[in-house]
Amino acid sequence: MPLVILDRDGVINHNREDYIKTPQEWEPIPGSLAAIARLNAAGFTVAVVTNQAGIGRQLFDVATLDAIHAKMHQAVAAHGGRIDEVFYCPHPPEIGCACRKPRPGMLHRAVERFTATAAQVPVVGDSLGDLQAAAAIGAQTILVLTGNGKKTQAQEGIPVNTAVVENLAAAVELIIERSRNTLHHGN
Repeated sequence: MPLVILDRDGVINHNREDYIKTPQEWEPIPGSLAAIARLNAAGFTVAVVTNQAGIGRQLFDVATLDAIHAKMHQAVAAHGGRIDEVFYCPHPPEIGCACRKPRPGMLHRAVERFTATAAQVPVVGDSLGDLQAAAAIGAQTILVLTGNGKKTQAQEGIPVNTAVVENLAAAVELIIERSRNTLHHGN
């Protein structure tokens, strides 16, 4: 099954400047859960790759993050979809780890885990770091204008050939259309 990688905050759920620290603070962006189900129905594997510096800053612990992700999984399942795996970086940016976006460590892990070819993997994000990490592995970059997307759109350094769409639902339509075109044209 082809792989799609999604950022979490600002793509699937509303972003918070002070971090999402409890399951109660996790609120889906309208249409995002149905969009994930649509990806699944079209035969895609869905991985989430998310920076979670709040752990490293001791704002919440791994058990709380697991509870937040359990809520996300249940919400997606209630719409008939699934997230196949969540990869997260617990480190704050000052650590300089290889896994935190814009570095590509987590994306490499996701591509390896699902034995995907990076050039065929769409990566959907709302921040420059999401796009830079995707470009670093040669993946397809898609910027959504939810979350930090509008701010990101105005920044320098957006990878060439980045598609810009309104939200995750529009990104899913684009991914499915590209997939049909590739199958139809035999590329």
